[in-house]
Amino acid sequence: MNHVDRFRIALTMLTGNGHIKQRLIKAYESNLVAINEDELPILLRQSFADLRHQMHSVTPLIGEGPICASVRKMSLDEASKCAASIVSMYGEISGIEDTVPVKDGVKKLISDKNLAERMFWAQSH
Repeated sequence: MNHVDRFRIALTMLTGNGHIKQRLIKAYESNLVAINEDELPILLRQSFADLRHQMHSVTPLIGEGPICASVRKMSLDEASKCAASIVSMYGEISGIEDTVPVKDGVKKLISDKNLAERMFWAQSH
């Protein structure tokens, strides 16, 4: 599975039912945890590294993973911002991956960023 697919599936999980923290954990653990930021387009590397840091910032309790522990300690606003950053990164990576040639070899970016952000905010608020 490529990175665009991983972000798209994570976005689908973020817009599903349930508490934002549960959706964030599921989206990140199921799809994004295995991504190495060095494999991402350079424009996304720092954003993804920042997200990874936030998702691994808390020492877990016994029987708990670092992602669950980190999200558990987040405020709802912090969890929403992490989810929004995933939405934003999906928009960016899908725009980069959906680059198509047009007249005279000029490339046009086709981005789902605005649609993805609208979907996320419509479901989470």
